[in-house]
Amino acid sequence: MRVVVTRPHEQAAPLVERLEELGHEVAVCPLISIEPVGPEEIDVSGYDWVVVTSANGARELVNRMNGRPERFAAIGLATAAALPHEPDLVPKVSTQEGLLAELPRPAGRVLFAGAEGARRLLVDELGADFVPLYRTEELRPEGFPVGELVVLASASAARAYAALGSSVPVVSIGPETTAAAERAGLSVAAEARTHDVDGLVDAVREATG
Repeated sequence: MRVVVTRPHEQAAPLVERLEELGHEVAVCPLISIEPVGPEEIDVSGYDWVVVTSANGARELVNRMNGRPERFAAIGLATAAALPHEPDLVPKVSTQEGLLAELPRPAGRVLFAGAEGARRLLVDELGADFVPLYRTEELRPEGFPVGELVVLASASAARAYAALGSSVPVVSIGPETTAAAERAGLSVAAEARTHDVDGLVDAVREATG
């Protein structure tokens, strides 16, 4: 089967390698690009929790972080792996709602470091400070590869793919991406149970039967 991976080229290689090991032909066509934004230095000392919700956010935070908070929380195993130390909390459900369900209360002083335009649930529920660390731009490639399955690793990629008007089924990295895909009228063949490369590979295996 020919599978199209829509991650940026610099992030696609591990997934491509794993899918090729399963015997799939893989094409890479990025549907998003990542642009760093925000302050060059972020002082995290004095925070009871620093929360990151994506691997991109975690990497940007590590590069700019000054000091150390009391605790880290990360949504998803890939996000946790991008931190220099194992986080204190990785919720079982990889959404902001999942994190809120497991975060001890009162949470104290919280910093949410994420994408520009990120959902405000954590900010609203916890009174958290927010710092944008990157911007996601949706791309519109002129020639999208022919394939039988498309892998989407973000809600932004789902929206960008839907804008191309293709009807090829997709595999989603998690509930937010699935929701964005379904709102856009895409057919979701499978959703990753863990929101990382392993989860995507298992979802592709499930979708291809």
